[in-house]
Amino acid sequence: MKKFIKTIACTAVASSLLLAGSVMAADQKIAVVNFQEVMGKIPQTASIMQSLEAEFKDDKAVLVQLEKDMKYYQEKQKRDGSLMSEKEKEDLQTQIATLYQEYQAKGKAFQKATGLRKNEETNKIIALVRQAIDNIAAKEEYDLVLEQQAVVFSKPETSITAKVVKQVSKLN
Repeated sequence: MKKFIKTIACTAVASSLLLAGSVMAADQKIAVVNFQEVMGKIPQTASIMQSLEAEFKDDKAVLVQLEKDMKYYQEKQKRDGSLMSEKEKEDLQTQIATLYQEYQAKGKAFQKATGLRKNEETNKIIALVRQAIDNIAAKEEYDLVLEQQAVVFSKPETSITAKVVKQVSKLN
């Protein structure tokens, strides 16, 4: 009998805790933000892309020229291959292979360098966006701000995306 009473008491306490938890959750003020939309609309993103394009334009031009050179020599091989001596064919093939290896090496270095710089600059923008979200959440007393893609459903009035875009755009 004592065991039965303890079980009922524990069940009552547990259900009251669950009820209190759901009441507390109902009192929370929650907002959502579409991070991708923010990143797409703020002017800082476009200006960073332009500056990165300018920063790496010379490296990109080298890659484009290597690509053109390879294409030229491949076309020459097709066009004049039957008229060339074996030595000329081998030399041309070696030249194409050398250009291809150089293109591969420079291409990988280019991708790595541009990726690193893009990540650095994107992280700076993300910090600004997070700061704006924190400011809005504090000002409007939100208890929780969620990424919109992590939420199955939210009412449109819970979105603070436009406010975040407006605040980050002012920092330009």
